[in-house]
Amino acid sequence: MPFEELISGAAQDAGGWLGALPVALVATSGDGTIVRWNHTAQELLGYTPPQVLGRHIADLLHPGADRSLGRALWETAATGRGVMGTVTAWHRDGHPLELEIWACPVLDRRHGASAVLVFAADAHATRRIRGSSAIWDGLFARSPVGIAVLDTQLRFLQVNPALEAMNGLTESAHVGRRLAEVLPEVNAGEMEEAMGRLLDTGEPVLGLRRTGRTPADPEHDRVWSCSYVRVEDPGGRPIGVIASLVDITEQQRDHTEAEAGRRRLALLSEASVRIGASLDLERTAQELADLAVPHVADAVTVDILDTLSRGDEPGMGLAGGIALRRLGKAPLTGSAVTHILAPLGRTLTFPAAAPYTQALADRQPFLIAHLDERAIAPAARYSAKPAQLLKTGVHSFMMVPLVARDVVLGVATFYRTRPVGPFGPADATLAGELAARAAISIDNARLYQREHETAVVLQRSMLPQHVTPPPGIEIAHRYLPASDVNEVGGDWYDVLPLTGGKAALLIGDVMGHGIAAAAVMGRLSATVRALARLDMPPTALLHHLEATLADLVEPMLATFLYIVCNPATGHCSITRAGHPPPAVAEPDGTVYLVKTPPGVPLGVGGIDFTTTDITLPPGSLLVLYTDGLIEARSRDIDERLNELTRLLTEPQRPLDHLCDSLITHLVPASADDDIALLAARIGSAKRTV
Repeated sequence: MPFEELISGAAQDAGGWLGALPVALVATSGDGTIVRWNHTAQELLGYTPPQVLGRHIADLLHPGADRSLGRALWETAATGRGVMGTVTAWHRDGHPLELEIWACPVLDRRHGASAVLVFAADAHATRRIRGSSAIWDGLFARSPVGIAVLDTQLRFLQVNPALEAMNGLTESAHVGRRLAEVLPEVNAGEMEEAMGRLLDTGEPVLGLRRTGRTPADPEHDRVWSCSYVRVEDPGGRPIGVIASLVDITEQQRDHTEAEAGRRRLALLSEASVRIGASLDLERTAQELADLAVPHVADAVTVDILDTLSRGDEPGMGLAGGIALRRLGKAPLTGSAVTHILAPLGRTLTFPAAAPYTQALADRQPFLIAHLDERAIAPAARYSAKPAQLLKTGVHSFMMVPLVARDVVLGVATFYRTRPVGPFGPADATLAGELAARAAISIDNARLYQREHETAVVLQRSMLPQHVTPPPGIEIAHRYLPASDVNEVGGDWYDVLPLTGGKAALLIGDVMGHGIAAAAVMGRLSATVRALARLDMPPTALLHHLEATLADLVEPMLATFLYIVCNPATGHCSITRAGHPPPAVAEPDGTVYLVKTPPGVPLGVGGIDFTTTDITLPPGSLLVLYTDGLIEARSRDIDERLNELTRLLTEPQRPLDHLCDSLITHLVPASADDDIALLAARIGSAKRTV
C-alpha cells in the first residue's frame, strides 16, 4: 500500500478530529529538497508531485512571506529538533494559503538528521478543530451532566467526573466494561437495547429513564434521564455512542407527588358528588365503600353503630364495647377478602379491648402497614378472620373512624392485597378525608331520617282520621307522601259538617317541606275546624287563615280551596286561594274544571277573595286535589289537567276505584311531592267513609 494511503486510512480509522482533518505529508532531503509529496499535499496546495519534487521547500512559501522564517523552521528541524509553526504558502492557483505545519527530523544513527518529515494542514481548519476540542474538554470535565463515551460494543471508553459521582465509581472502574457489569442494579438491559438501536439507525434517543441504585446511593432508588447520540466518522460509519445523564430523582418525586395530589383532589371531588346525595344511611355507607375501591384499597367495609342503624341516638360511650352493623362492603362479589368478611346487614359485636373498639375510642386512624402473624395477634384472640385474611394475601390494613359533629358513628376498614406497597401516612390522610365526608353525609342521613319520620308522624296525626260526611254526600280520599328522596310536605284535606245539612269540603297545601310545613298545616287545619263551626262566610274564613299565617315568626304561604256544599239542592260556593281548580263530573258524562277566580295563596295579603256559586245535578262528582297529582317534570300543566278530566268520564264508578285510578295513571312510581285527593259525590243516597 502506498505510504500516503496508509497514513490516510489510519487517520480515517482513528476517527475524531484526526480523521476529519486532511493532513499533507511532505518529506525533504537533508538540504531541504522535496523528495515526497502525497496526494493530500496535492489537494491542499494544487501541485502535482512532478511539479514540486526536486525543488527546495522554501520555494513553496508565498512571495510576500518572510522566507527566512520558513528556512529557519526547516533548518531547526534539520538539526534534529521538532518544530511547529504557521506559515503562508503559495497555492498553485496563485492565492496565499495559511498552513499550520509540524516538522520533525528523520535521524540517521551515524550522520544525525538526514531527512525531514513535514505535516501540513489548513490553519483555519486546525484552529476550528482545536477550538472544538477545547470546548469538548471543558464541557466534559466541568459539566454537571454525566457524560460517557462508549464504543460500538457498548463498552465504556471515557466518563466525566459528574458521571463518576452519579455512579459512585471511578473512570477506571468503567473503562472496558459494559453498563450491566458496572451497574447491575439498574435497568441496564433496556439501556443497552436502546443504544443498540441507535447504532443501527442513527436515530437519537432522548429522555430514556434509567432507574435503580448505584454505589453512590445504595440504599435508595434513583431516576436518571438519559440521552444517546451516535458518533460517526467522516464516512458516516458508527464508531461509538455519547451518553448524557441527568439525575431527575427529585423532579420525578415532585411529579409523582403532584400527580398523587391531583388524583387525590379528583377523588375527593368525586366523593363530594357521589357520597351522601341520597340522604339514605345504607346507600351512603355503600357509596363510601364503592368509591374507595380500588383508588385507596382492594377491599373496604363500612360499619355503623347498631343504635344509629335502628334510628336511635348514638349512645353513652364505648366503655362496654360496641355493636356495629355492616352497611357497606366492596367489592360485593369476586373477592376472596370480602368473601371472608361478614355480609351486609350483619351486626358485629366487639368487646371494649378489641382493636375495633380502641380505634373508635381514639378517634384516630389505626394503621398496620405490614400485616403479619405478630400484627394480628391482638385481634386473633377475638376472631379467626384476621388469620384467614392474612392467608388471602392481605398485607396492609387500616381502620378509620367515622366522626361527625363530635359524634362517633362507625368505622371504615381498608384492606390491601395488590403488590403496590403498604398503606402509608398519605393513604391514611386520604382515607380520613373520605371518611370525614362520608361521616357528615351519614350523620345528615341520620338526622334527616329522624326529622322525616317526625314530620310523617306529625302530618299523619293531623290529617282527619275519620271523615264523616253529612247525609247526601259520598266521600273517598287518599294521601300519598313523597318518595324517600324528598321531604314530607304540608298537604291536607278535610270534610266538615255545617248547619242546615250543609258540608265544607276543603283541601290545602302549605308551601315548604319537613316538620315546619307539617306543623303549619296542623295549625291551619285546627283553625279551619274552629272557624267552620261558626258558620263563617268563606271569604272571612280565608282572611282569618291569613291572620294565622301572619302570626308565624317565619313567613309561610299556603294554597287553599274551600267549598260549601248543600247536598239537598246541589248548590256549591267555591272560594280559591291560589289552589288548582276543582273538577266536576256530571252524571251524563260532562266533565270540566270549575271556572272560578284563582285568587292568591294565603299569606300574600292585601287581596280580596271571591266566591263562585254553582249548582250541580244530583249524583255529580267533585274532585279536589293538590298540585302533586297534576304536576310532572317536562309535562305541560294543561296537558296534565286534560288527562285528569279524561279519567273522570265515568263518574258512576265507585269512588274508591276512581281515586285509585287517578293515582295509578297520574302519579309515577316515585312521587316528587305529597299528594292529597278528595272525591265527593253530591246528592247521592249512599254514604261511605
